[in-house]
Amino acid sequence: MNNWKKVFAIIWTGQLFSILSSSIVGFAIIIWLSIKTESAEVLALSTMAALLPQSVLGLVSGVFVDRWNRKLTMILSDSFIAICTLLLAILFFVGTAEIWHIYLLLSFRSFGSAFHSPAMQASIPLLAPANQLTRIAGINQVIYSVCNIAGPALGALLIGIMDISYILLLDVAGAAIACTSLLFVSIPDPEKKEKTKLNILKDLKEAYYGVRQIKGLPTLIILCVMATFVIMPVSALFPLMTLKHFSGGAFQMSIVEVGWGVGMLIGGGIMGIFSIRTNKVLLVNAMYIILGASFFLSGLLPANGFWWFVFLTGVGGMAGSIYNASFISVIQTRVAPDILGRVFSVFGSVNMLPAMLGLLGTGYVADLIGLDHSFLISGGIVCLIGIVSYFYPSMLALGKNEV
Repeated sequence: MNNWKKVFAIIWTGQLFSILSSSIVGFAIIIWLSIKTESAEVLALSTMAALLPQSVLGLVSGVFVDRWNRKLTMILSDSFIAICTLLLAILFFVGTAEIWHIYLLLSFRSFGSAFHSPAMQASIPLLAPANQLTRIAGINQVIYSVCNIAGPALGALLIGIMDISYILLLDVAGAAIACTSLLFVSIPDPEKKEKTKLNILKDLKEAYYGVRQIKGLPTLIILCVMATFVIMPVSALFPLMTLKHFSGGAFQMSIVEVGWGVGMLIGGGIMGIFSIRTNKVLLVNAMYIILGASFFLSGLLPANGFWWFVFLTGVGGMAGSIYNASFISVIQTRVAPDILGRVFSVFGSVNMLPAMLGLLGTGYVADLIGLDHSFLISGGIVCLIGIVSYFYPSMLALGKNEV
């Protein structure tokens, strides 16, 4: 851990290129789908395609992450994602790509992420001191926010001047850089208590009991799942809110994404630069309220209130960044390293699977009650979850006692 800064500098360099290229490609695909279909249902289905495989596979992928070499797992996952993206680019090159091909690509990328994300998150506590985990989580948020600022702007620019097939190749290049950077660092694997045969059910039970015995942590996770169930569907409606309610176009859509990215940059910068000693669970609860309020107020905006929508989106991005950094640091400092891969992967699944149900009805509900009302109702529910969260002493104590 003496060289943790150097190690993370190398990892973050590779991740910056990978996340930026993915952000550019992801937003270009959103613009392409929005302009081609103008359908809330299509956007909801594309979001499901990007999340559902990871959510389902995440129920068991952590078992393998905790057994396999984590560095090799990350390299192979990124390589698989790059190959899938390259295949879609070829389909666009030859003019045979269809919408269902995009769904398929997003699904395959999700398969790769089911192994890459928990492997990366589970490796961090083995690379840096415990008192630096919140700061590292904040810097990760800064990287994501920078990419969320530059990605949409570049995606909107590139989709207007070149074919989407060329844009997809950027993601392939980004994955190659990320894999190469990992070759230059050593990532330790956790010490295994004993060598045992693979037993998925037994391994999952071990992780379950490991979490359950940490007082307050199950409650924190359950409330997060409830909030995500509400947040995920409305987040898929941002492009259509811009197009339909505010009569915007590709440029306005990119501005909204940039607003979210600037907010994430501010939130991640606060967590990464300053050594925040505030109770992390109190921060999580407060961010629920702020994020919910940004949704609720967005639903009240008139058709000429686009720039207020951008501002509120930025506020939501800041809240989401601070929430994510705080939540992850609590998990990383409380859960044993040898089960951390399982905990992150299963949590990702348990967190996302209910949200998939919400996404299924997103297009129908939005068309039925209106986009603005969808924001109003979702924002109110998220605020309520944040308020209720303050009434669980064991959960608050969990954050108070964090290293």
